Amino acid sequence: MSLPSDLVENVFSHAPSDVSPLRPRPHVDLCKRGEMRAEKFLDAATEVFAEKGYQHARLSEIVARAGGSLATLYRIFGDKEGLACAILERRMDMHIHLLRDLNLSEMPPDQALRRVAIRMAQVMARTDSQVIYRIVIGEGQSFPALRDWFFDHAVASIRSTLAEYFQQQVDAGRLQLPSPKAAAAQFYMSLFGDQIVRLAAGSTQMPDADQLEAQALAAVDLFLHGALPR
Repeated sequence: MSLPSDLVENVFSHAPSDVSPLRPRPHVDLCKRGEMRAEKFLDAATEVFAEKGYQHARLSEIVARAGGSLATLYRIFGDKEGLACAILERRMDMHIHLLRDLNLSEMPPDQALRRVAIRMAQVMARTDSQVIYRIVIGEGQSFPALRDWFFDHAVASIRSTLAEYFQQQVDAGRLQLPSPKAAAAQFYMSLFGDQIVRLAAGSTQMPDADQLEAQALAAVDLFLHGALPR
């Protein structure tokens, strides 16, 4: 699956590369049982990375949770970095296409932004999403290519979709925004900027899904209606 080119807007001054920096997995022929074992390794690694961060995660603990052997893990993924890349590869597409099917242009701002907030809260509540943020932001210095690719594609596609919608609403006279592009960046960060910073700093304490949704919807109200009395 690919995004239309007009939905992929670079958030940096350089053009993004379409080549994923994720390191490919070793070429290993796996039977159905082997594929199931690989998925168990990924699930266990997601849990351990979420709890302890990438740098402090131990492959021995991942194997203990998943079953199997360390030799099998190395054969399938190569090493810990290969395992992390496989986790991100499994879920990166979800982040890139996060808002693609919402049909925002058909909705008024209050409905559209609430729909965006709920979708993003659902994704933020996922443990694997939290691991992605911890790796690409918290461990960004260790994975600079991956960090930049994530911002140039996943973050940029969300912001571009929002900016396009805001521009449509400005043109229709339903919103007043000096810069739809700047508003898209501000709205995006207002939803879960605090949680992302906490994840990047190593916090393992996250609100539950209902709390995240309530927080996101409150941000929508503040964005649309402001804080000053009318």
